Amino acid sequence: MRKSKFTESQIIKAIKANENGQRVEDLCRELGIRAATFYGWRKKYSGMEASQLKRLKELEEENRKLKQMYADQSLDNMMLKDILSKKF
Repeated sequence: MRKSKFTESQIIKAIKANENGQRVEDLCRELGIRAATFYGWRKKYSGMEASQLKRLKELEEENRKLKQMYADQSLDNMMLKDILSKKF
């Protein structure tokens, strides 16, 4: 996935500016983005504060690690069952 040139705090700042009355077209021109990009940001980050966004990123990272641990354990379990099921 392509990394955005804007940080999450910049995105939230732009969304707050729109909520305070600044037009989407003006924001897009100022930031150099398309309106579709802004609406995507608004859909994803609307109603969040910077601290909440940071916590969300931490939780997503923790979830990714837990899924990886589960996948590793599941694979180990399958290998052990396969070895035990074979007759020597």
